[in-house]
Amino acid sequence: MIAALQITVALRNGISYLKEAYFTPPLKVANITEDKTANNLQIAIMSASPGILDGDDYQLKVSLEEGCTMQLHTQSYQRLFNMKTGARQLMEIYLQDNSSFVYLPHPSVPHENASFKATNKVYLGNHCSLVWGEVLTCGRKLNGEVFQFTKYHNDTEIFISKKLIIKENLLMQPSLINPNLMGQMEGFTHQASFIYLNENLNADELCDAIADFLADKEAINFGVSATPSNGIIVRLLGYKAEQLHECLKDIHSLLQTYN
Repeated sequence: MIAALQITVALRNGISYLKEAYFTPPLKVANITEDKTANNLQIAIMSASPGILDGDDYQLKVSLEEGCTMQLHTQSYQRLFNMKTGARQLMEIYLQDNSSFVYLPHPSVPHENASFKATNKVYLGNHCSLVWGEVLTCGRKLNGEVFQFTKYHNDTEIFISKKLIIKENLLMQPSLINPNLMGQMEGFTHQASFIYLNENLNADELCDAIADFLADKEAINFGVSATPSNGIIVRLLGYKAEQLHECLKDIHSLLQTYN
């Protein structure tokens, strides 16, 4: 199934609003903003499908006009079902000057024999802020499906003024490379990443704060790095999807102290 979704966010009287929304089944869009007077639009992507199925092709596009602020939410864990040919998703994000975008989706759960390719392209204008996260599980752990998927490939590229700033390329093929080997997952079953870009950021100070925060968490391993583009990247390894997802949300909350 080919499924498309397009969202355009604009500014009116200093408040971001959903200017245009187009979607095809099984996708839907819901405005879940609680404070209608704040310039912080909250949009949720919903789906009538239980997950991504064999042959699915999702095409998502989000555009923020100048000065807009938006957080994009997901409905639930993204389940990638048993596949023969595979599925794919293309997500494009366009931020005009002085806009802000947050995306911390629920964890992805690839079932046995799942094969999935996700391509993310994020284009930032001047003076933009971006929060981007991802959590990948080993599969349905309680069902014994630990790294039983065929392939998971997530390729994320972030551009500022058309210049490639960050490229994160996550490829896992458990049948070819054992995830438990040294230099791979080394016994951990779940992983997460967190990217934050903001030209007003004091990256060194924030890196220290995030490291101090994560040091108190049990049963995880992590690394925090500054990027050349005045941002930070956090990588996490753990054993529980909910724990890593909560860590990403807590890091996002921590950012408010350093803005």
